[in-house]
Amino acid sequence: MPQQKDIVKIAIQMPGAYPQLIQLDQKKPLSAVIKEVCDGWNLPGPENHALQYADVVQTYITESNRLDIKNGCILRLTKAPGRCAEDLFKGIQNLDSGVRCDSLKELAGVSTDVTFAQEFISRDGHLLLVKIVEDSNESNVIMTHTLLSFMELMDHGIVSWENLSSVFIKKIASFVNTKSTDASIQQVSLDILESMVLSSQSLFLQVKQEVTMERLIAHIQVTNQQIQTKAMALLMALLQTSGVYERQEMFAFMNKNNLRQYIHKNILHCSSSVQDEMAHYLYVLQSVTLNHLEPRMKTPLDCYSQEQRDILHGLRQAAFETESENSLSNERRRSLCAKEFKKLGFSNNSNPGQDLLRAPPGLLALDTMSYFAMRYPDAYSRFVLENSSREDKHECPFARSSIELTLILCEILRIGEPPSETGSDYHPIFFSQDRLLEELFCVCIQLLNKTWKEMRATQEDFDKVMQVVREQITRTLSSKPTSLEFFKSKVNALNYSEILKLRQTERLHQEETLAPPVLELKERLKPELLELIRQQRLNRLCQGTMFRKITQRRRQDKLWYCRLSPNHKMLHYGDVEEDTDNPPIETLQMKIPVADIKGLLTGKDCPHMKENKGKQNKEVLDMAFSITYDVEESSLDFIAPSRTDFCLWTDGLNVLLGREMSSESMRSELEILLSMEIKLRLLDLENVPIPDSAPVVPKPPSNFNFCYDFSHNEQ
Repeated sequence: MPQQKDIVKIAIQMPGAYPQLIQLDQKKPLSAVIKEVCDGWNLPGPENHALQYADVVQTYITESNRLDIKNGCILRLTKAPGRCAEDLFKGIQNLDSGVRCDSLKELAGVSTDVTFAQEFISRDGHLLLVKIVEDSNESNVIMTHTLLSFMELMDHGIVSWENLSSVFIKKIASFVNTKSTDASIQQVSLDILESMVLSSQSLFLQVKQEVTMERLIAHIQVTNQQIQTKAMALLMALLQTSGVYERQEMFAFMNKNNLRQYIHKNILHCSSSVQDEMAHYLYVLQSVTLNHLEPRMKTPLDCYSQEQRDILHGLRQAAFETESENSLSNERRRSLCAKEFKKLGFSNNSNPGQDLLRAPPGLLALDTMSYFAMRYPDAYSRFVLENSSREDKHECPFARSSIELTLILCEILRIGEPPSETGSDYHPIFFSQDRLLEELFCVCIQLLNKTWKEMRATQEDFDKVMQVVREQITRTLSSKPTSLEFFKSKVNALNYSEILKLRQTERLHQEETLAPPVLELKERLKPELLELIRQQRLNRLCQGTMFRKITQRRRQDKLWYCRLSPNHKMLHYGDVEEDTDNPPIETLQMKIPVADIKGLLTGKDCPHMKENKGKQNKEVLDMAFSITYDVEESSLDFIAPSRTDFCLWTDGLNVLLGREMSSESMRSELEILLSMEIKLRLLDLENVPIPDSAPVVPKPPSNFNFCYDFSHNEQ
């Protein structure tokens, strides 16, 4: 008795007869099952019959795929593949055109099944179809069915495309090239040519020779959307298969005829049935076109190339008006060049080519910098001169920024990545610009300089700035701008403060999507962690900080120290010498009771900032804070030595005044502590033991020879 899982309950149909409901034993040979079905209908010759799915995809049931049959499937009894192939083979050769047409129409339908295709091809049926095409004596309807049948048979990969004759290829190409050809024939002919191009290099060369770009463009511009789509597919196949120089010629021809702009505009009017397919071809066109830049991206600068060295020196000369270098000595010329390359933002100012040895972006970074300098000389000079003349450590390095920005744009535009078979995410802006990467670079390098100033960045903040710029570009491109001007206006509107707002909104949204128990835990933990931060701030005030006095006479002339008493009731302060380290509280002669403090002022509201109005730069303003107290409306004025100290002191003073802490440092620390605490609590839920005490610090190693000495590499 067979096991229950080997039994499948199915229905079998046959025209003119009642269906049979049977229990198919999967262990029984298929021929025996077919014989039982034939016996049920009293049909002779079971070897001439086969089972087939009754749905739209009428696949034959074979020993290899019979396990795919599920309970409730409906099958039908039909001709065996061999018998069907033989009948159609004869019907195609019938003298009656009606019989030939019906046979070819049926052939186009059943050829989708690989079992039938093997039987038909084994009788050289595909060669019969080739002969019909080569003779080209049939009506348009018969020719359409012939080409469809041929395409379906070849799709199985049983026969190689390279076995086709040049006569056949020329005939298929003629169907595409002739304007008066029936649309159905043109459509399937384009399909066949695409498969030829993708199958081998030799067929690609033949098709490229027979079908011209002019004719392909004509097909793309017709109103028949199916022909448009097939023509686009053939064009993409030709682009992907062609070599570098052939591709350049095709790009030049497309740009000359504004083909990219036409294709993108046309897709907006396509029906939904072909829009996804057209979007894929636009994605492929964008990918293939931009990948033309891949060799430059992967090639580092050759320090021995005079041409490349000339471009580097051209960047320097375009930025600075220098005295005639020919009249200078070699040593003086080298010194001058090194100084100017340093102002340009090269890390290795004596040999700037070393900065461009990184590939990617390789020579592409040199190309984008040179394009910006030549295309927008005023903007280039303004960028370089503005930053090279700054002395407040906030200069934005042009060369270093350009190299990193070029790499970011390559990653965003996926330059060097082959197009995927299903991709459809293209940038509409690509279809309005012939040199998209270079033009985007020119907009984004100026954006980078703007963002750098908004963030008040220094060299230490370089990676942080580049991360923000990447986000600005990515967010703007995701809105699908259709022109460079639209991109420029939108990306410049997305300033640093907007990025921070978006991040905060997204973070809140993520929190809202958390499970309710996690949100509840987070709210319960927040007061405890805020108290921890408050205590840390007060402890830091008790340790004290050394401040510099800034007077009208001299910017930096005296030092003073301020600290909070251990009982948090008194602020002690007084002048100290420069070599003093953490002076005892008894040595600080001046003091202010915390109870007398009335308020905390920051920035331009501070009395010592108002006194020197117009003379303080933004960096000093950002570090300034004052406390006012009840002694003839006096104030104690501070200039914090760093942004961290500013946040610690303003938070600590707010705690003393019974107010909420508001610094960005506090918010960041609270997020870190909340995240860590929640993760620890979740680990505890998974029975992971949390130690009560910190682990023992291991003994130091016997020597430190494994440490790398960076001093050897310093310039």
